[in-house]
Amino acid sequence: MLSSDLLIDAFDRVSGVVHAVLQDAGPGVLGYRPDPEANTIAWLVWHLARIQDAQIAPLIGEEQVWTAEGWSVRFALPFGPSATGYGHTADEVAAVRSSAELLGGYFDAVHARTIAYLPTLAEADFARVVDRGWNPPVTVAVRLVSIIADDLEHAGQAAYVRGLAMRADL
Repeated sequence: MLSSDLLIDAFDRVSGVVHAVLQDAGPGVLGYRPDPEANTIAWLVWHLARIQDAQIAPLIGEEQVWTAEGWSVRFALPFGPSATGYGHTADEVAAVRSSAELLGGYFDAVHARTIAYLPTLAEADFARVVDRGWNPPVTVAVRLVSIIADDLEHAGQAAYVRGLAMRADL
């Protein structure tokens, strides 16, 4: 189970960054934009959780946490429940306004599902093809690494924006 242990460690590292970014972050910090086209912390954390949720749910064969647990209703965003942030405009980024508690709650629900799923995988499961639309086809292992890479990228961006926001005395 070394593969699962490594993946759990990686997803836990994402969680650590997300929690550090959200700690004591008020609306000014969460909505800070270094320029009008930049992503906010609120959008970055929401987006990384949405992408993880949207990609883990089919691996498990269950509905996304976003809709199954009512997070889409609680967030009340001005786009459909299938939106993940991919391709969002600057105006759509600005529309993601939320408290740190709500963002953290959704992220934690997605994270908990992911962490519960990983130990269920046998080594042979990692080679299962989940998307033939790519060459080579995407396996469970590749999908999981892709999710981690995307999450770490966006969590790092959120940490950077938080640093800028703090320097701006927000």
